[in-house]
Amino acid sequence: MIAELNRLVEQIDAHLSGDLDIGAFAAGAGTTEYHLRRMFSTLTGMPLSEYVRRRRMTIAAADLTEADDLLSIAVRYGYGSTEAFGRAFRAVHGVRPADVRRDGGPLRTQPQIRFHLTVEGNTPMDTRIVDRPAFRLIGHAARVPLQHEGVNPHIQAHIAALPVSEHDRLKRMSTTEPPGLLQVSADVDPDYVEGSPLTYLHGVAVSADTEVPDDLDVIEVEGGTWAVFRAEGAYPSTLQTMWAATATDWFPSNPWNLRPGPSIVSVLERSPDFRAATCELWLPVERA
Repeated sequence: MIAELNRLVEQIDAHLSGDLDIGAFAAGAGTTEYHLRRMFSTLTGMPLSEYVRRRRMTIAAADLTEADDLLSIAVRYGYGSTEAFGRAFRAVHGVRPADVRRDGGPLRTQPQIRFHLTVEGNTPMDTRIVDRPAFRLIGHAARVPLQHEGVNPHIQAHIAALPVSEHDRLKRMSTTEPPGLLQVSADVDPDYVEGSPLTYLHGVAVSADTEVPDDLDVIEVEGGTWAVFRAEGAYPSTLQTMWAATATDWFPSNPWNLRPGPSIVSVLERSPDFRAATCELWLPVERA
């Protein structure tokens, strides 16, 4: 995967004046666009689309020192008007193209990213591969913004609004793996953009033929393979660190790709104040 990501970065620079077909590139590299985008965003902390925009505007800034008219430069980098180009340019550099032509800057450069794999191997990951038939996730769902670090206040408020009796009721309805009360993230942006909306469901897993009460939301989950990662420690920091480690350590070293589907956290044990927990992270995968 590290080699494929470096080739992707090279292809992005080769296609700054046009559109690179990420899906076709992924297929040629023996992976999927979904997996490629998720690995890129997890490893770099920025969406692939944002990196492409920053690189385009970095190279476009150099063109502004030439005599070409602004519309020609805009079209060269895939924009249909000087207004659209100007908005993208200002979003990256914080100044207008005209300011750069007049004053020469200031400019914010996006260097070309290079990926390197550092092999340490001093933190074994407790992982198992599970094949599961189709099942249902049922519970209470809400649309919330994606947050990479810390406690998500929107999720926290959603859970806090549920009475204790409802938590107990959901626990009693759990009939299949993943076990217990679950924290489910679905419909996540493939680029994993901070603040982008996702569907969060607080609920449990039941068999595919279970009748669902009218007051509960349902996410249908297709049958397939799951990688299950176990983490124990401070919550949610240990869980979030393990999330990142799946991209930096596990996926580059194992013949599996992420596939579309919900990510699921099963809280197996927790301290009374929920500052520490033993969790399982379930990620849908397929053979690379």
